[in-house]
Amino acid sequence: MATPLLEGFPPVVDDRARRLILGSFPSVQSLATRQYYGNPRNAFWRITGALWDFDPAAPYDTRLAALRSHGVALWDVLRACRRVGSADAKIDPNSMVANDFAALFARYPGIERVYFNGSAAAQIFRRRVEMARPLPCVQLPSTSPARAMALADKLDAWRLLSAG
Repeated sequence: MATPLLEGFPPVVDDRARRLILGSFPSVQSLATRQYYGNPRNAFWRITGALWDFDPAAPYDTRLAALRSHGVALWDVLRACRRVGSADAKIDPNSMVANDFAALFARYPGIERVYFNGSAAAQIFRRRVEMARPLPCVQLPSTSPARAMALADKLDAWRLLSAG
């Protein structure tokens, strides 16, 4: 039996967006909870909460509102793919369907910079997405628990996002 095609989430974005954080594709736990970074071991909410002074344990809608209020949009590079488990390395490359970034950037021209949550997001984006207008892109360490790096070091690297 073939692995089913998994569908990602719509973007979290509004007209205040100046920065776009891109992951590769939601984890199994994120898909199950229908929340970006739904794995409690993922450091994303702890890091962004520290950057913008919000409670990383607040209700999901409150956390999303906190990001939006700081001009941060959130999405994934892939709209759909086939994958067993949560590892980016397990994504079937023949099944990758990129999100429509041309439409996103046309609808939200205020987005000035793209930040990748990890190397997989950056690599997939560079291979699968053509940019109509060039934007500065910054690769940050993955917030995934699979990325062996101290939380303090990840937070230090992610401080670029709150500065730019």
